[in-house]
Amino acid sequence: MKMTRAQRLQLAATALGKRKADTVITNGIIVNVHSKEHIRDKDIAITSGAIAYIGDCQQLIGKETEVIDASGKFITPGLIDGHMHVESTMLSVTEFAKAALKQGTTSIFMDPHEIANVFGLKGVRWMHEEGQKLPLRVFTTVPSCVPATDTLEDAGAELLPKDVEQALEWENVTGLGEVMNFPGVVHGDEKMAQEIEATIQAGKTVTGHIPADDPKMLQAYVASGVTSCHETVTREQALEKLRLGMHVMIREGSAWQDVEQLAPIITKDHVPTDNLSLVTDDVYPQTLTELGHLNYVIRKAVKEGVDPITALQLATINAAKYFKCEDTLGSIAPGKWADLLFIDSLAEMKPSSVLVGGKMIYDQGMYKVNFPVYTYPTEAKNSVHLKKELKAEDFHTKTLTQPKVTVNVIEVLENNARTAKAKAELTVRNSIIQSNIKEDIIHLACIDRHHRSGQISNAFVKGFQLQSGAVASTVAHDSHNLLVMGVNKEDMAIAANKIAELGGGMIVVNHGKILAEVPLPIAGLMSDKPLEQVGEQVESLEQAWKKLGCKMNAPFMTFSLIALPVIPSIRITNRGIADVDAFELMPLEITES
Repeated sequence: MKMTRAQRLQLAATALGKRKADTVITNGIIVNVHSKEHIRDKDIAITSGAIAYIGDCQQLIGKETEVIDASGKFITPGLIDGHMHVESTMLSVTEFAKAALKQGTTSIFMDPHEIANVFGLKGVRWMHEEGQKLPLRVFTTVPSCVPATDTLEDAGAELLPKDVEQALEWENVTGLGEVMNFPGVVHGDEKMAQEIEATIQAGKTVTGHIPADDPKMLQAYVASGVTSCHETVTREQALEKLRLGMHVMIREGSAWQDVEQLAPIITKDHVPTDNLSLVTDDVYPQTLTELGHLNYVIRKAVKEGVDPITALQLATINAAKYFKCEDTLGSIAPGKWADLLFIDSLAEMKPSSVLVGGKMIYDQGMYKVNFPVYTYPTEAKNSVHLKKELKAEDFHTKTLTQPKVTVNVIEVLENNARTAKAKAELTVRNSIIQSNIKEDIIHLACIDRHHRSGQISNAFVKGFQLQSGAVASTVAHDSHNLLVMGVNKEDMAIAANKIAELGGGMIVVNHGKILAEVPLPIAGLMSDKPLEQVGEQVESLEQAWKKLGCKMNAPFMTFSLIALPVIPSIRITNRGIADVDAFELMPLEITES
């Protein structure tokens, strides 16, 4: 995606009138994200896929020049998502591209750390290679924390500093993926230090993830070389990170929605917006089909009072600058790739036409190009390895305490990636701790699905309001072991075993019957089916969750994060219950000291 010297010479020749343009766009209102202007009565000349000249381009139109009439529409730069995990869409990179391009996203900076936790560097390579063949511009940041922690969980693979150094040399790899092991970073973990240093030496970007509020830890994290964060959920956190020179990525995904809370830093605090961008992080198929992609995040920002061009800057030039790609991406100016959108309303951000590299990719509801087929190796579809078929008794939580026991409980929060520490006094029957449906405390288990170890950790969770049945998923950030949760242990066993049979995915079971399933055979994370089919499966899954009593928005996404021990405050992993605040395992039972 780098521009060659020959291409730049052709652009200069076109600008000087020595060469006719390949394409000229007329009758549009150009949105300039550098000057925050609407520019009328000027054409755009495109040569070799890039913008050569903006102005009166009639003299640049030759016999073979394609002339495109924008019909009075706004012309904006293509949208750039500076942080996302394609795996969270449950789609392959190709199918995601089909969903995102028509919504105006022309570039993404993906962090494929989900597949890295299952297959290591080769998994990253598969997704990166798939992305390079697409009309969507796919840049990769190398996963930094695989596994997310070395002491709290077991993933399917590990990335070492030498792997990161190797991947940093690949074309269109732009930096280091979100550095989640923030305690390791600030306390001098050698692996993290080597990865950060290698990225800095390569002249690339070190992206971050720090939900901690401790001011000393935050400043130590910044001093260690990390330059951004997308885990900012309050206005005060955002202001403090900006003061420290961090780039704040404002996230609006399917379940984690921060625009409403953070927009006031722009609308009320009036901070300079150069170090802000809009990202999606994690979105699922229904969001893509019903709301859109990054264009939806812009709409949300505008709804919260952000000026439309400012919101557009946050989704174009600011992201390009952060990843040091502003020489070719992020704006409508000479020398930039002609990634352009035709739009009726900047507030609505619904493109009627999408150009990438000067080529019309999407127009009036139809794709104008064919998408290449990428075939994942057989190995990619063989990732669920259980030691044995699971039974109901595998989910018993035993104790010597009688007749009641006090336990630590993981409490989930709707539309929030964080969890809260809770306690509950539960009944013990035949040395087995019982759930308490009336108090919304049900069974939760995390099972190693990578190494056939037979390791199972059992715990209790609050917040999902399940009244019956069970759910299971191999999407379990970030190590992606097998998560099972339920009221009925027989249903839990059925759900877990069926997931193994499918080769990974998500499932809902009630009274021994499968209500819905989403097969995700690629690494147990992604489907090999089209968006429309996956969307229907996910819709059925969401309805099945409701039949069990759960009314939460996107419950399966909240469920998928319950095993992520790098976001406060309490999680389950295959090793047990993780106290993320202390970064150590904690006991299930609470004993009097």
